[in-house]
Amino acid sequence: MKTILVTGGAGFIGSHLCRRLKEEGHAVISLDNYFTGRKDNHVEGVEYRVGHTKDIETLVPGHVDLVYHLGEYSRPEQSVLEPDLTWDLNAAGTFAVLEYCRKRDTRIIYAGSSTKFADGGLGRDQSPYAFTKATNTELVRNYGTWYGLPFAITYFYNVYGPGELAEGKYATVIARFARQCAEGNSLTVTAPGTQQRIFTHIDDITDGLLLVGEKGEGDEFGLGAEESYSILEVAKMFGAPIEMCPERMGNRMSAVLDTTKSRALGWSAKRSLPEYIDSLKTA
Repeated sequence: MKTILVTGGAGFIGSHLCRRLKEEGHAVISLDNYFTGRKDNHVEGVEYRVGHTKDIETLVPGHVDLVYHLGEYSRPEQSVLEPDLTWDLNAAGTFAVLEYCRKRDTRIIYAGSSTKFADGGLGRDQSPYAFTKATNTELVRNYGTWYGLPFAITYFYNVYGPGELAEGKYATVIARFARQCAEGNSLTVTAPGTQQRIFTHIDDITDGLLLVGEKGEGDEFGLGAEESYSILEVAKMFGAPIEMCPERMGNRMSAVLDTTKSRALGWSAKRSLPEYIDSLKTA
């Protein structure tokens, strides 16, 4: 049994990870400022501490064996409108988490963003979110070089599944489409609609995080399904009317995936987006 800290443990991905870690018998601590985290995501037996990752030293002063750092700002297009908040959560917060791990020689699993690989590598500079996430992966690697900090970096690809945020400016696309469809409204698609995305079920992501946490070392652990779809293709899967909305800054056009290192650990994506959408329509 290990003592494991999950930043963002009350969020969508973090809560699923906390549940699996508890099922494996670990002592789990969540640190979350409830920016997008929710109390109804709490998992029995997890210890919840409330606060900003900048204050991790004060909020989690004891020893932990492993840190999963998921607690960051995670909306590319919206981050263009909130650069100060993005910097605060993603740059200042992550620096504090790395310092916390360095002082304890505690292994860190960092949740990087696939945006840095998009559009021929230009994706890393298309939004404050993408920029901070890309530079954070470099900082994590450098801490490994400078201080011998043990680390692994994963890359998520548009995670969907039970527990997604469905309302508000931080809603994720599959949950938003499902809500709009259930309400009898048109599905709002940001122009041009041909932008490609790789969608990965939360259970596949959690499987990958557990494997990387157990065996992974270094960078480039891509966690994504093999198929990609345009946003228009996804909207059409729901079978509802579509309303095109104006283009937005930070809207990358391509999706690039490399799961070589994850597959070498024995991971692969097993769930299908079309099957999940069909299950929502028949629920």
